[in-house]
Amino acid sequence: MKVLNKNKLPAVFDKLAQQSELFVPLQKKEQSGFYSWKSFDQASDQLALDLLNVYLPPKQVLLPQTEKMYSFRQEEGGVAISEVYEESQARVIFGIRACDLQAINCLDQAFLTRGFVDEFYKARRDNTTIVASACYKPGANCFCSSMGVDPLEPAGADAIIRDTGTEYFIWEARTPAGEELSRQLAEFLEEKELPLPQSQAFERQVDMEGVAEKLSQVFSSPLWEELSDACQTCGICTYLCPSCYCFDIQVKNQGEAGYRFRCWDSCMYGEYTMMAGGHNPRASATERFRNRFLHKLEFFNERYGMPLCTGCGRCIIACPAGIDISKIITAAKEAEWSA
Repeated sequence: MKVLNKNKLPAVFDKLAQQSELFVPLQKKEQSGFYSWKSFDQASDQLALDLLNVYLPPKQVLLPQTEKMYSFRQEEGGVAISEVYEESQARVIFGIRACDLQAINCLDQAFLTRGFVDEFYKARRDNTTIVASACYKPGANCFCSSMGVDPLEPAGADAIIRDTGTEYFIWEARTPAGEELSRQLAEFLEEKELPLPQSQAFERQVDMEGVAEKLSQVFSSPLWEELSDACQTCGICTYLCPSCYCFDIQVKNQGEAGYRFRCWDSCMYGEYTMMAGGHNPRASATERFRNRFLHKLEFFNERYGMPLCTGCGRCIIACPAGIDISKIITAAKEAEWSA
């Protein structure tokens, strides 16, 4: 088998960054996330491949928090409009966990299927190679296996690394793009037989059987008010979720010129569904709370055949009110709700 010495990772990353924009998990002061390797500050940053999940998910690599769509300029005889497509250079995401990779699979469904292709997303996705890191020790808030995710075999990875608990990662190429990475890194890969790590059981288990069907029957249940009572509608759950993809479109005017851009939005905000005439179909926090969980667990599943939650546990950790999606699921299973 091929193995990669952990001590050589900086040199590996330098090599990859010569040909691609490389994103790796870094701890920057008090915040961890997927950052460009070129931003690595040896004095203050730390490589965070050992973290179960970094705080900020990698979705911004493919779906930036803010991106220009087109620019416009007032000219004699009318308005000149030009599309703004960022140059999509080759990208590599290194060290992504299975739950976050499943979230990218969800984004692929939303932006690339059902007769609609988002050209901005597609330009980045087509040029992105993904190296996943298999999980053998799930955390207390992890429940990806309950959402159909295999933490040992991240679906959609071009290559997989497995931490042996020694100075080596096992390296496995899974696609032609992964094989190309192997060729680029040939000088760093060694042949060595090592035992696979032992996987540990999940502390948190969620029974998803029948949840989507049950939710389809309880849209008008009063229990949503009870479940949403603590929610502050701050939106942290949506911004930290690796699979949430709601966005708004805004215009920036600069005299006779300007540009239109899209930026992340949250279905938890009161203005999200506000219409031009002033009507808001989800004016209350309870309605927005209900919509978030129905979209995660029922609506997306009906359309694409998979839940939009990947069990990463970030929303559980970050919610200031202590709202736990796994407990919402359990409530849906156990409560006697009437439609």
